[in-house]
Amino acid sequence: MREYNLNIAGYNIRLESYDDGPELVPDERFHLNIIPRSDYDVRIRVHHGIFRPGEDSERLFVAPYLVEIKGYKLSRCENFWSVYKENGDMLLTTNFPESISNKRATLKFSLTLREWDLYLENAGFETDPLEYPLDGLILYYLTAIKADIMIHASGVYYGGKGYLFSGISGKGKTTMSKLWDNVGAQVIHDDRLIIRNTDGVYRMYNTPVNRNDGPREAPLTKIFFIEHGSENELYPLREASAVSYVVANSIQHNYSPDMIARFLGSVSMMCSKVPIATLSFRPDRSIIEYLLRNE
Repeated sequence: MREYNLNIAGYNIRLESYDDGPELVPDERFHLNIIPRSDYDVRIRVHHGIFRPGEDSERLFVAPYLVEIKGYKLSRCENFWSVYKENGDMLLTTNFPESISNKRATLKFSLTLREWDLYLENAGFETDPLEYPLDGLILYYLTAIKADIMIHASGVYYGGKGYLFSGISGKGKTTMSKLWDNVGAQVIHDDRLIIRNTDGVYRMYNTPVNRNDGPREAPLTKIFFIEHGSENELYPLREASAVSYVVANSIQHNYSPDMIARFLGSVSMMCSKVPIATLSFRPDRSIIEYLLRNE
């Protein structure tokens, strides 16, 4: 196809093959997110060709390609993707670890404009324009533009309320999702969520980066920072402590003072509106009963 629109986390993303650009073939995990053509939050024009940062560009950020083996993160590529600033624009360059054709991409974008350009090298006649890592990176920069929050967390919706459980890998996000799923809760996502403030109401949204489960969202009632424990114990956090927990578990690229300021403003506002606590829990159904008793 030459163009299509996606609804992800309430964002309307339009992808268009520009002039002699490739045929666009969205990955299966995005099929349930395709919506009719409509107005958009961002339009990404997809081109064939090479677009590289110039000599006067400033590299702001570089990320290695990490793989996890038996709990250890090892680097397979020191220069996986990078972000540059050039003449007021932002440039994101990336390789594709699973590509056998040496596919490369450059995304030219702005933190203020909603017209972006994606240049693909060695992409072939047909391509998925949101192949990893572009999917998560484009979503991240949308959250940055909108002053929203992308956080490592699982989220569930049960009894008209939405609960978000955050923590680093191994703290119990997936375990918590499975426990709530077993009692009939809707699991919004078990790894990465986007939090948005719409007309004063905070909601959490799934991100279809790892699988195809269609758009899901729920009101955000409470946030818990979790860890496994021998007993179920809940400790409410004051606003300042809550901010530090949210920041530590959010996805952020700390190279732009403006982005940092907007992000911290959004986090502070949320922490003043949404109850936040630390939670030590036993990995069984007793934690659900405990939380419902302590509403």
